[in-house]
Amino acid sequence: MSDSTTTAVHFPAILASSVHDMKNSLSNLRALISQLESRYPDNKPPEFKLLEFESNRLNNSLMQLLTLYKIEASQFNVSIDEYSVRDILDEIVAQQSSLLALSKIELVAECNDDLYCFCDSTMISNAISTLVNNAQRYCRSKILLSAKQEEDYVVFYIEDDGAGYPQHFLADTQKYYGIDLATGNTGLGLFFVATIAKMHRNGDKLGFIKTDNDSHLGGARFSLYLP
Repeated sequence: MSDSTTTAVHFPAILASSVHDMKNSLSNLRALISQLESRYPDNKPPEFKLLEFESNRLNNSLMQLLTLYKIEASQFNVSIDEYSVRDILDEIVAQQSSLLALSKIELVAECNDDLYCFCDSTMISNAISTLVNNAQRYCRSKILLSAKQEEDYVVFYIEDDGAGYPQHFLADTQKYYGIDLATGNTGLGLFFVATIAKMHRNGDKLGFIKTDNDSHLGGARFSLYLP
């Protein structure tokens, strides 16, 4: 076996192991940030919240890489159960609002209390949080989370009041995972969300995603369909 073949065979495992190491180091860093925050029980400097936000974002990216590796290696399965959609959205708002407020961005959720869906709530929460973080980069001042039943699907919407998606992105969302060197966008988050959506199945129906500029807030709208 050539050296190049050996590298190709082992690189995914090496990458996964490296990501594990990075997550461990990040956990230590987050613990240190928490200790430092405890020294400022009142009037915490806003830099602490920014550190918390960036460390959470990095942790989510590493988690996505590990999950995608496990899916590729057939080592991961979604854990499906019935959940209140309202509870999922409210939890995301509770986790994200204070950090978004630092950038003067309002995050709100709208959903009927009697709407339920079958999903892996941890993965779906991570997926929606990823989309919220993405919307934060492009919105002006508000992000709206909502959900409703559409025929055989429960649809989660993430909407913002920004300039909307570019036309080349809208042309074929399912294939647009490219790296944008101008913005530093790797496409990892979108690829992760699309992959998790497809892992949700009901009979012959699979989850999927859509993008458009039909946001009630005037900007972009991301739709996550779960059967």
